[in-house]
Amino acid sequence: MTTTGLLPPSSPGPDRGHLSPEGLGINLMADTYLSCPQMEKTEILQQTVQEQINSEISNHLEVFREMQKNSPLLQCANYTLLAGALPQEKKLLTVGISSMQRPQGSYLLDTLQSLFQVSSEAELKSMMVLVHLSDPDPEWLSQTVANISGLFALHIKAKKLLVVHGLLDDSSLRNINQFSPCEELYFRQKVDYALLMNFASNLSDYFLLMDDNIFCTPNFVSSISRALSAWKKYPWVVLEFSSLTFSGKVFHSSDLSHLASFFLLFLKDTPTHLLLSNFGFLLGQTAPISLTPKLFHSWDNGFISEDTCYKEKEEKKKIGKPNNPPARIYTDMFFRDFFLPEYAYSLDLKYFKTQHVFTGQTFTVVFKQSYKVIQIEVITGIGIWGVCRLEHGQVELGYLPIGKGHICNRYVLLGPLVKGQLNQEVYHDKDFVEEVRCVRLLVTAPQQSNLCIVGIHIWIHV
Repeated sequence: MTTTGLLPPSSPGPDRGHLSPEGLGINLMADTYLSCPQMEKTEILQQTVQEQINSEISNHLEVFREMQKNSPLLQCANYTLLAGALPQEKKLLTVGISSMQRPQGSYLLDTLQSLFQVSSEAELKSMMVLVHLSDPDPEWLSQTVANISGLFALHIKAKKLLVVHGLLDDSSLRNINQFSPCEELYFRQKVDYALLMNFASNLSDYFLLMDDNIFCTPNFVSSISRALSAWKKYPWVVLEFSSLTFSGKVFHSSDLSHLASFFLLFLKDTPTHLLLSNFGFLLGQTAPISLTPKLFHSWDNGFISEDTCYKEKEEKKKIGKPNNPPARIYTDMFFRDFFLPEYAYSLDLKYFKTQHVFTGQTFTVVFKQSYKVIQIEVITGIGIWGVCRLEHGQVELGYLPIGKGHICNRYVLLGPLVKGQLNQEVYHDKDFVEEVRCVRLLVTAPQQSNLCIVGIHIWIHV
């Protein structure tokens, strides 16, 4: 059930500013010990580490400031170029893959094949693939480089594929035999990622982290490029394009040296994925930005690292069709009886149409009660060409309604429209009890052409 009301024009809201690491801190309790005999113990201890991260985030300003500098260990990094050459010009995107020898076999060649097969020539010109072979075994290195060179000779010659081997030459890294199995795994992961990111820090504007067992959806580069363009004027640290623990995360290349140093600050104890998931929070991104549809999936879904440390399994959510809850619709956009605002919230083929929208105008869905929203999709524009789409707009979540009115007291950005659309998961921490009451589409630039809001689809937890 929907009803419609008029809403006075609203401003885009206060300037959100830019993210800055200055003034933030972290204390990751370096003495936390993570053992591996049982998965339950692992989960409990990981939860403990997570709580330490969250509760003591402001206590170590100096540690975080040190993180902003290149780690002394990275000054000891030595790289060997195994195949390819550095590009002569900076790219839009570096796809970074770290690979090591695995007893169960490797998907590295399949991953590379997928990357190149689903990308057009135009996309390949805007990206490069960097493979860091981290295993020191010379026989494995030689065979792997030979395999890559044989299958991808054209891409290597075109400077679209670069293969390197990196080492940290420091005596403090030679006590790995004293580590537990999980500590050894985390240690190797963090060193490998640090070396990969350190090498990639000046190759492109953005960096995409990938594991070596991934297949990609067609034209993933274009999808990422559109998202980057839409998010360009908004502050962000990490954009997530998959449900996997490590793969599909995009960073600013300017942040890679900070992230690499961050990994090396906590080499022994802290699980790699906890450091990675909290890096954005440290730089001011308060919640994950998880975009849909997902662009990357695992060849080996269910792969278990060391059987106990963590399970890298793609989270496949079956959310079904949207279940738009009862709501009222408010807008300050012009409308006629033929294209009513509530049509945009209905789950049929009807849509809302208006003319000449202006900066600050809004289209707001106000639920009859607050809900835990799982995912939101906003579609503007008709057909595959997106006729009458909103060129400049963003979707916001509203909280704390005032009295019995339609106005939410506080709005936070969910994300900008990409080619007139948004399809994004809504983050909910298990201890976060605040629920969404309003969903607002905000016009961020004037548009003289018609606007059609075809669908606002809400998935709620029931």
